[in-house]
Amino acid sequence: MTPLLLSAYTASTCLGRGLDATRAALLAGRSGLAPCAFETVQLDTWIGEVAGVDEQILPAALQHYDCRNNRLALLGLQTDGFDQAVRAAINRHGRQRVGIFVGTSTSGILQTELAYRRRDPITGALPDDFNYRCTHNSFSLAEFTRDYFALEGMAMAVSTACSSSAKVFAAAARQLALGTIDAAIVGGVDTLCLTTLYGFASLELTSNRPCRPYDAARNGISIGEGAAFALLERADAATAGAVLLLGTGESSDAYHMSAPHPEGLGARMAMDAALRSAGLAADDIGYINLHGTATPANDAAEGKAVAALFGDRVPCSSTKGATGHTLGAAGAVEAVICAQALTDGFLPGSPGTELLDPAITIDYRLRTSPGTPRRALSNSFGFGGSNCSLIFGVAP
Repeated sequence: MTPLLLSAYTASTCLGRGLDATRAALLAGRSGLAPCAFETVQLDTWIGEVAGVDEQILPAALQHYDCRNNRLALLGLQTDGFDQAVRAAINRHGRQRVGIFVGTSTSGILQTELAYRRRDPITGALPDDFNYRCTHNSFSLAEFTRDYFALEGMAMAVSTACSSSAKVFAAAARQLALGTIDAAIVGGVDTLCLTTLYGFASLELTSNRPCRPYDAARNGISIGEGAAFALLERADAATAGAVLLLGTGESSDAYHMSAPHPEGLGARMAMDAALRSAGLAADDIGYINLHGTATPANDAAEGKAVAALFGDRVPCSSTKGATGHTLGAAGAVEAVICAQALTDGFLPGSPGTELLDPAITIDYRLRTSPGTPRRALSNSFGFGGSNCSLIFGVAP
């Protein structure tokens, strides 16, 4: 593919709001996870909650979109000057030439959960003020973003579980290549809700302590929430050191609804496709941000795929021990982390991981260290075998 410029980007997670907070936490090896105290949830697990979401107030004209997910979206859009960069792009390209491609897994499902508590005791009807289309509906995030910027072009939401906001980079790249748009807002937002927390707990996938990716004693995920966005434009005028999207790779192994292929087939297919898309070889990659959820099956399968392609030559880590697993936002959050690693010269570590699994033969980094990677690969794999790998680099 033709490289694309990330002309602006931002991320907000339990590590804090924006790039500075994210960078500081990663460099310090600090985790933002805490014991679960969300809403009425009573589970022995740790989560990554973003501070200040409940205090966000949507503009009066957008109040019909009010829900936790869109509040976090607004917080993200208004961080690191991202909304100003988007408005400048709109002035350059026009309202019909800036597309929206956003990923989410549960969108505003918390709003539905809250509405069910207020059902009519006789009829069971949901309250009149509940607006499914603008809150729970997966497209709500895309529609809210479109209306916030008063855009008139294409807008789409991708909901492929934990690969959602990685796949939006690929979707946007295709439209830029076709010439249907000149710039794209890409990103992902996912927020905590009872369905997710209790659902993953019922699958016995949540840990009773902060998650430990690739640890020999790993025993499950820590669910987080987050918002991350990037502005993609053609790279004609990219300055030296700017971050570029070099390649995208997608696969669907459809091995099992909630378990990865044990040999990492889909993961390897996605990484292979990303390398081909970027015109690169495995030795050209300087850092891999692993999907690394800290479940026994996921890390083992991904580790086999990475070892088969890269051996133990490339530094790897999962940053979910810092942010938690932000589900549909994970791809975008970790894309931004890769961008920071490339521009700021460091290799992220893995907070929470203590004793590496000796059966996984990759160069897994426990602690953040200085480094000068020129290209980074980021993995995001979803339920049902919906996989995506992205490759980023710095402009020469």
